Amino acid sequence: MISPVDLIVLGLAGLRVRRARAALSALGIAIGIATMVVAMGIPASSERALSLELERLGTDLLQASSLPDQEPPVALDEHATEMARRIAPVTGAAAMANTRATVARNERADNSAATTVLATQPGVLDLLGGTVRDGRWFDAGTERFPAVVLGAEAAARLGITGAAGGPQLWIGHRWFTVTGVLDPIPLAPEIDRSALVGWPSAQRELAFDGLPTVLYVRSHDAAVEAVREVLPGTVLPSRPALVRVTRPSDALAAKRASETTFDALFLGMAGVALLVGAIGVANTMVISVLERRREIGLRRALGAHRGSIRAQFLTESAVLSLLGGVTGTLLGVAGTVGWALYQHWPPVIPPAALGAGTGGALLIGMLAGAHPSMRAARLTPTEALASS
Repeated sequence: MISPVDLIVLGLAGLRVRRARAALSALGIAIGIATMVVAMGIPASSERALSLELERLGTDLLQASSLPDQEPPVALDEHATEMARRIAPVTGAAAMANTRATVARNERADNSAATTVLATQPGVLDLLGGTVRDGRWFDAGTERFPAVVLGAEAAARLGITGAAGGPQLWIGHRWFTVTGVLDPIPLAPEIDRSALVGWPSAQRELAFDGLPTVLYVRSHDAAVEAVREVLPGTVLPSRPALVRVTRPSDALAAKRASETTFDALFLGMAGVALLVGAIGVANTMVISVLERRREIGLRRALGAHRGSIRAQFLTESAVLSLLGGVTGTLLGVAGTVGWALYQHWPPVIPPAALGAGTGGALLIGMLAGAHPSMRAARLTPTEALASS
């Protein structure tokens, strides 16, 4: 009988003799295992990042607006903000409205198709968890003057890099001074494409009628659904059926989920790579048996039984695949961590991915080496020595 230590030594000896062939076979296993670890680790990191983002932004935000495709567009009640704040669980409310005004860099240009001009109440930014990248947000003074704050995408379209120097835009039929540029707002991407003006300023300078078209409401987490039920009748008592209430955090979660729809494709690619690697291992073991027939015959003539020969080649195959599995697992972990850090996600490596990496490689090695090892064990001493 051969001890386990001797089996491992024999397995490594066979691999050391054929280093290039063994390395290429192990590489096939490593690629498959690395792909599998990455396919499991990146979605887990993305999901963790989404959870942290939703925790930071809050899931207690509701958005009330008229149903789409209404002609003419339906506005909310002019006192919608005040009435929403009277709902007991509500902790904050602020409105915005489309002024239908155009915006451009000068009197002759027109960028209205790309940028919406929104009348804005000061509390909107805090409700949405937004931040000002450059300049400042509206206050009690600036909201009454012809000042404009640009969303991140709108600023890029209009060629505005910041508020320094007081750049001006032609809005409606007069000049407005840019006083701030916002960072992207995940919960309200429509604001990123908009130019925001103060509520009183829009009424005085842009002939705005003062009727809100969108209302943002925050409430206690436990009462979000209850507030959602009563909000339509509160903000538009005359026609509550025309009010749509959405939860922006749900849309954000759905968007992130859609970004991971290729998980099955990645796992399929990992399966194909593992199959190719297994074929490479099997090919290496078959050739090894053919090249070492004299060794097999000599060992059989000296008294080694078939079980020892079978165990030797099976161990060699398992060691080869295990080396590829460990290498692939390390590559997969490095790839997952690198991509997560690049995306500013917290790196997450599921324990199942690590177990599947080493365990899967070992299983592949056993399966790939089963036939060659049995073939070697079936050789008789005379047959093996005669063919060598």
